[in-house]
Amino acid sequence: MGDLSCFLSQNAVAVENVKYAASKRFMDKEKKPVAWEIKCITPEQDELIKKECIKRKPIPGKRGAYMPETDYNQYVGKLAVACTVFPDLSNKELQDSYQVMGAEALLKKMLTPGEYQDYLAKVQEVNGFDVALDDLVEEAKN
Repeated sequence: MGDLSCFLSQNAVAVENVKYAASKRFMDKEKKPVAWEIKCITPEQDELIKKECIKRKPIPGKRGAYMPETDYNQYVGKLAVACTVFPDLSNKELQDSYQVMGAEALLKKMLTPGEYQDYLAKVQEVNGFDVALDDLVEEAKN
């Protein structure tokens, strides 16, 4: 049996926020793309977001029976908003400048479709969803 002290919370390496230029269209005074800040959320927060995105879908041929179905697009959109530290997507002035209400609508309005998809992929990566099972097995062997 191994030493369990390495699993104590005070010994765990904290997940640091990541800086990422989501778009080349937002530039600072030196004409360099402004980095957005993305944080990792907790599994509890992720679970709450998933619960918000579950829809009841009727089961064909079974009257009154429903099956839960997660709206994946809604989930990753909400996940991206929850993980975005900077810019503040809930800022009223920022939302007003794009003539939208709500952080999710703002994020979709600020970015082009390609930038939005890239940003969603980066958010998932920051939260550890990018690691393939084969990579984890290989890492565990080392």
